Amino acid sequence: MPTAYPLLKLNDRVVDSEEYYLDANKLISGNPRQALWNHYTDPTGRYFSGFWESEVGKWHINYTEEETCHLLAGVSIVTDEAGTATTLRAGDSFVIPKGFKGTWEVVQPSRKLYTIFEESAQ
Repeated sequence: MPTAYPLLKLNDRVVDSEEYYLDANKLISGNPRQALWNHYTDPTGRYFSGFWESEVGKWHINYTEEETCHLLAGVSIVTDEAGTATTLRAGDSFVIPKGFKGTWEVVQPSRKLYTIFEESAQ
């Protein structure tokens, strides 16, 4: 008999939030409280999906994972190492590839839906 894999509807699930502040060495401005609601981790521990939010602030980013996002609320500016800035607004969908380096600035408190794939389990 085939194995059944249930559909997971994220907005129907209640999960605990993980609230945190970034390490001081990553911060450029502000000290934003961030929160994460991870709704799903696959059995390998390499694929994740859930919601993230942040208060206003700016910090360095260095992606070791592949991330697909849909901004649900707010305004953020993601700038790559070359200085190319992309303004993201509620309703925008985007991918941040592994190896991306730059900054993330939350201009208005932001909330996103994310899916992350990490090649090797953390």
